[in-house]
This record gives sequence, structure tokens and C-alpha cells, in this order.
Amino acid sequence: MGLVNSYTNHTLRLFVWKWALRPLFCFKQMKNQDLMLFEMLQPVVSAMGYELWGVEHTGDGQGSLLRVYIDKQSGISLTDCERVSSQMAGILDTKNPIRGSYTLEVSSPGMDRPLFTLGHFNQFMGHEARIRLHGKLQGRKNIVGRIVAVGADTVTILENSETFNVPLVLIDKANLVYQSSGYNAG
Repeated sequence: MGLVNSYTNHTLRLFVWKWALRPLFCFKQMKNQDLMLFEMLQPVVSAMGYELWGVEHTGDGQGSLLRVYIDKQSGISLTDCERVSSQMAGILDTKNPIRGSYTLEVSSPGMDRPLFTLGHFNQFMGHEARIRLHGKLQGRKNIVGRIVAVGADTVTILENSETFNVPLVLIDKANLVYQSSGYNAG
């Protein structure tokens, strides 16, 4: 389910994951380049009436991948992805922030939406999230539980009866846990 267009220095792949149970990627703490790309693309996406949910650039040069998630209240369609990717392609070609060829993927966050920011965790307070850590916290590398608090630099997760105060710097990936009945709010 994708539309592929070739441009001089990159290929656009559009994916709509509105009904998919798994998104293409989950949380990885945004690197400096990801933040720079987010800041560059955010005004364009907002001006078009969408929310820029997150950005991730993986790989270097040949074969690198730029993943961009967009959202809006009524959901994202293939047409939305096409519109946004066309605008992004123009900006990316003009400003050329990524060396070499790369693939641009534009999609909705999906049902198991990734959580990139404290704002995302706040938005889904009370819902269940799956978190993978860079290192161990209380002997654990993976935590699945309800988001019960969000601080300036931590997220508190309640898994069964155990509480984990997870520093953002330890989070490698985070996404909501979606069940067929909807988001589990504990």
C-alpha cells in the first residue's frame, strides 16, 4: 500500500497506516539532525493544517531513510500523505539537509502510535504504553504499563503493581499499546 515517486536525490514512499495495527517505527530519542529536520518541516506541515507528530532519519548517505509522521483530528488519508510529501520534497530538495540519496516516508502515526515527546505522553495519560530502554532500569530493559505521570524529564509507568520512573534519556522506543477495543486506559 504505497505510492513511489522518484526525484533526483531521493525517492518518496507514501504509506497510510490509519488502520494498521503496527506503525513503521516507534520512539527513538530524536537526534540533533532529527530535531533540525522537525523544526524545518513543522511550519510547512502546520500551515497545511496537519500536526507534525514526529521525524526520524536513519542511516547515512546511500540508502538512508527519513520517516515523517503527520496527524490531524479526522485521521490521515493517502491524499493527505501525497500533499504533505510533495511540499516536503520541494523544501528538502531546496535546503538539501541530508547528504546523498534517501527515501522519504510520510504516514499517519498508526494505531500503535509512537510517542516522541513529553506532550505525547501527557496526551495519552492513563493509557498503556510499551517502552524499550537504552539500558536497564530497576533490572528491566522493557516496560509495558499505564502512563500515570509525566514530569519535566521523566515518565512514570505503572506495570501491574510496580512503578517505574523512566528518565527520557533512557527511552529508546515508546509506543501506545492498541487493543481491538481501542486504547487501553488501564
